[in-house]
Amino acid sequence: MNALIRKSLFIAGALLLLLVSACSQKEDSAAQASIIAIDGSSTVFPITEAVAEEFQKSHPARVTIGVSGSGGGFKKFCKQEIDISGASRPIKPSEVKLCAANGVDYIELPVAYDGIAVVVHKQADWVDSMKVSELARLWAPAAQAKVMRWNQVRTGWPDRKIHLFGPGVDSGTYDYFTHAIVGTEHASRGDFTSSEDDNVLVQGVANDINALGFFGFAYYKENAAKLKVVPIDDEKQGKAVVPSLQSVADGSYQPLSRPLFIYVRKQAAGRKEVADFISYYLNHGSELVAEVGYIPLPARAYKLVEKRFTERVLGSVFGGKGSKIGVTVEELLSGS
Repeated sequence: MNALIRKSLFIAGALLLLLVSACSQKEDSAAQASIIAIDGSSTVFPITEAVAEEFQKSHPARVTIGVSGSGGGFKKFCKQEIDISGASRPIKPSEVKLCAANGVDYIELPVAYDGIAVVVHKQADWVDSMKVSELARLWAPAAQAKVMRWNQVRTGWPDRKIHLFGPGVDSGTYDYFTHAIVGTEHASRGDFTSSEDDNVLVQGVANDINALGFFGFAYYKENAAKLKVVPIDDEKQGKAVVPSLQSVADGSYQPLSRPLFIYVRKQAAGRKEVADFISYYLNHGSELVAEVGYIPLPARAYKLVEKRFTERVLGSVFGGKGSKIGVTVEELLSGS
């Protein structure tokens, strides 16, 4: 084989390698573009996980879901690290500023209702209900290292040390609970066992007769055999109300009923796979919401949410100021 032929073969081989490399890079790029990155609330996680499982059966996109809490999700979301953020409370002013600083526009989409369940051990037979004022006495910042025993919450309850369990401070459930019960979002005593994993809280309360905790209703429902739910008296209706699908849906379980959300970056919504995922979420979400133990929005509310996404309406119906207690999604979206 002469030198000219060897040179020609070498050049042809080099060109082939470049072509294969270019094709591989394109495939890698396409695969990367088809990933839908989601993070955020552990409360919203079961809904999004159920939607993602069904969506991926008929769509090529790969959905990844993290659980860093509503606050942790918003930090990633506002830094453009993820496409969608699950939240168990509306976006807060500090997060609105962070998104604006990073050029992130977002679409807020309510997807379900949830109640925050207050739970105790199955054998804590002295607890038949609690008033909001009693919960506030127990969880307020001033209670730290002072309100330590059950009989300090209500006269007649046992003289035993109370052990508290609750979501971590990055959790939207924590934010909503403190707002609704204590009166100030993100304000509570600090001497409680916290976790972003609700299953850790479930086990903590289930294994300790002196424990009291709170987390999303779906986690209570899934573990009802080993927990006792506490009816809550808002001191306005004249009775204590048990959290249930009915009492959360009709708004009688107050003040611990709240909407759940997903937030979508405007830029991400321009990608077909993300738009398809959101459309699937809003069209099939109601049945999956019920399957995992949450409360679907009314049909008209889902139509309003779908319209909000279709028209790419930016911002929050809460004005970027955080939670509002005792309001419905339908009222907010319709402007009534």
